[in-house]
Amino acid sequence: MTQTLDAEEIGTLIAAMGDRLEALIAERRLEQPAMIGIHTGGAWVARHLHRRLGLGDPLGLLDISFYRDDFTRIGMNPQVRPSELAFNVDDRHILLVDDVLHTGRTIRAALNEIFDYGRPASVLLAVLVERSGRELPIEAQVVGRHMDLRRGEHAKLNGPEPLGLSVIRKDA
Repeated sequence: MTQTLDAEEIGTLIAAMGDRLEALIAERRLEQPAMIGIHTGGAWVARHLHRRLGLGDPLGLLDISFYRDDFTRIGMNPQVRPSELAFNVDDRHILLVDDVLHTGRTIRAALNEIFDYGRPASVLLAVLVERSGRELPIEAQVVGRHMDLRRGEHAKLNGPEPLGLSVIRKDA
């Protein structure tokens, strides 16, 4: 069974995520938060959220390819991009954005890279899709949609414009 979300549905999810992020920023009294998107899908979602929130600093982008712990299973990413953080992360409140939270390993790698740049005051995690199958104790504070997927099913964000999400079956 293949599930899909079209650009309009994803736009609705991103709008709701933006509202929740605004509420959390106000509730926690976060001054001048900075946003970082994880290449590639997380960066696509982050661009929309960054624009919606009107944040002062430019959007930061991370490529966590060299920080992954599963090279032997997935191989090296052939499209390694440089990370771009045009702001100091020390004592900053960071809004970290990714497309799909599954095992937690991508987020762990992103946190490792962020800490190589400095020590943030806090990190809030926002993801478009949170799916079953966590291997590490990592939890998103803002989630667009929860999905329970079977073994061998994967959520894949397509983009950058228009954004679309498919659930595909990869036989193990």
